[in-house]
Amino acid sequence: MRWSAGHDDFKASIHLEAVGSRVAKDHVPRAKAKQDDCLQHEQLAAWFDAVTKINPPAVSAYLQGLLLTGARREELAALRWQDVDFQWKSLKIADKVEETGRIIPLTPYLASLLNALPRRNEWVFSSAARNSRTGRIADVRQPHVTALQVAGLPHVSLHGLRRSLGTLSEWIEAPVGVVAQIQGHKPSAIAEKHYRRRPLDLLRMWHVRIEAWILEQAGISQPDEDQARVRLVKN
Repeated sequence: MRWSAGHDDFKASIHLEAVGSRVAKDHVPRAKAKQDDCLQHEQLAAWFDAVTKINPPAVSAYLQGLLLTGARREELAALRWQDVDFQWKSLKIADKVEETGRIIPLTPYLASLLNALPRRNEWVFSSAARNSRTGRIADVRQPHVTALQVAGLPHVSLHGLRRSLGTLSEWIEAPVGVVAQIQGHKPSAIAEKHYRRRPLDLLRMWHVRIEAWILEQAGISQPDEDQARVRLVKN
């Protein structure tokens, strides 16, 4: 009802006073974190095998990017070429919370995916459709659902891919604060005694390890970081 109240087409039919905080507290079940909406490490090989075969390549790269960066759906979909630094291996994400955005590492495998995409317009994940309203990919849920079905995997939402990075990073004991900063979360006081902003090179050290571990579980060879840098700078 609150969502409807914020849209011109529906707000005339909504009376927010009917769902005050007391009513909501007494009658609306509390939202619970989804425990099973994420990829398990033994599912990675099947997931990557199906997702890497998706056409167009922009959709395939976008879905892999959601998993490997842990970014929110719209944050990654809004990525522009001007925000991708192949030379210094970084991405500028239009953060949902931080007005100035956040800078995260551009890991070797993801860099190779982005570098292979066509540069049709300003958007990294551009749309090939001539009638595209925005010029970038829109709803990619159905291609992902189809890939999950092909792989024989249970349903995982697009937000579940973001959740998966945090879960999978625990296998290599990556610091909670590092993953939180990459994903755009502020770590809780329980997770860290003091909130700190880590420099990009420290984030990169852990992010590359996380990506390498995920790719190892998926049976995918990670590009050599130095060779990838030389290739990307030349291009």
